[in-house]
Amino acid sequence: MPLYYMVRQLAYSVISLLQLAMLGRAIISWIPSLQGSALHNILYQITEPIIMPFRRLLWNIPAMRSFPLDLSFLAAYIVLNILTMML
Repeated sequence: MPLYYMVRQLAYSVISLLQLAMLGRAIISWIPSLQGSALHNILYQITEPIIMPFRRLLWNIPAMRSFPLDLSFLAAYIVLNILTMML
């Protein structure tokens, strides 16, 4: 039983860190002076593998191709929240 709780806690911690990195990326995207900074690049490298599958999935929907907002970030964040609730 203790192994299950350790794995569960580790998964919860990883998801929480990913959510924090995604929030950091969102905040930095609104600050032009931080674009291209080392922190921006690190957050981009951490979060892009999570966001890219959602971007590809949403790109397959014709209405989303012309939509002015990138909803893949929101979709990824919601899925991470759902995973957290499932733990």
